[in-house]
Amino acid sequence: MSDHPEQDQREASPRTQARIRDSFARQGLMRHLGAEITEIAPGRVHIVLRSRPEVTQQHGYVHAGATSAIADSAGGYAALTLFPEDTEVLTVEYKLNLLSPALGDQIEAVGTVLRPGRTLTVCRLDVFGVRDGQSKLVATGQQTLIRVDAPAG
Repeated sequence: MSDHPEQDQREASPRTQARIRDSFARQGLMRHLGAEITEIAPGRVHIVLRSRPEVTQQHGYVHAGATSAIADSAGGYAALTLFPEDTEVLTVEYKLNLLSPALGDQIEAVGTVLRPGRTLTVCRLDVFGVRDGQSKLVATGQQTLIRVDAPAG
């Protein structure tokens, strides 16, 4: 049995998906880590990071920095799915509790909007270690984001 919660299966519109994927492609850190967006739904985004030596710490677990980076991005993009095209989001703060070592073939961060707001939005962040198709919750947290106007140009 998986720890992965049941999720709404709706996908975001093609236009929203393209907007999110375009923004994600401009993130140097996500590219450097080798992270990929695997699902985009209204108020929910999944990001996967395959386990490999470059993203592990000294014991072979996926490093907490890599874990928290994909969790932060998953929450930010989950929020962005709900906002107009002329806006962006920035993280104000987040807290991530590491529940067990991040082991598996990959880790998957799921950002879910708990409460969207005109200015501040709160998201839940869950990270799962995935091995042989089985998921185990390895980190959970909460994030606050601020909606801002997109830069001109």
